[in-house]
Amino acid sequence: MVMRVAGALLLVLGCEARSDPGSGRATQVSTNADTGRPAAPKASDERTAEREALFREVEREAEVKDPRVLAALRRVPRHRFVPARLSEVAYEDRPLPIGHDQTISQPTVVAVMTAAVAPASTDRCLEIGTGSGYQAAVLAELCARVYSIEYLAPLARFAEENLRGAGYLENRVALRTGDGYQGWPEAAPFHVIVVTAAPESVPKPLLSQLAPGGRLVIPVGPEGAVQELELWLRTGPGDAPGAFDRRTLMAVRFVPFLGDGR
Repeated sequence: MVMRVAGALLLVLGCEARSDPGSGRATQVSTNADTGRPAAPKASDERTAEREALFREVEREAEVKDPRVLAALRRVPRHRFVPARLSEVAYEDRPLPIGHDQTISQPTVVAVMTAAVAPASTDRCLEIGTGSGYQAAVLAELCARVYSIEYLAPLARFAEENLRGAGYLENRVALRTGDGYQGWPEAAPFHVIVVTAAPESVPKPLLSQLAPGGRLVIPVGPEGAVQELELWLRTGPGDAPGAFDRRTLMAVRFVPFLGDGR
């Protein structure tokens, strides 16, 4: 759903992102990557007309012009990342429930957030909130490697099944069930961090894990209220405010960020 709030674009979506206070077990899953890497042969040929129609709409509504981002969205089969009962509506530009009070984000939101962090083919990317695995798959089309953390263990398993089923092979995505607030320190630094739930302030561990020139996109604000989608760019060393450039992109509404460190 897309609305206007105080002159800004409001993207209303569900809660694909949370972090899990669980065991911290990591599961390795892989995806196909950017142009020149093998694509998923079966999933990539499914429902192509629906995908094309959807992403023409996304390009128009989100005003995303980055051809790499749009191509990645076209390549990832969204119907492989929703429950089977919702497959028929997978290519509507709206969030869909995936169980456990969570949703897969609407494609417009995925496009805006992905374009904001401008992933490069050599980048190491971190996602907080795996959900069904859709955003991780999109990032994996663009990055060298993706690390994704999910709060809920059942959703982490669901994401792994979806990524495998869509033909994303090994050594592209690492999944972890753990506290997303703390990031993934042993895999840091990251060139790109995408957070898909809203804390009231940006977690300091995530800022500290940004590489030089790294970009972080995150919704920030109180639960149940309109929040701001922020883009942070590391411009210098350290964690002082002067080490980052912060921009507000638009008004949004996300579910709250959950984790032990919040």
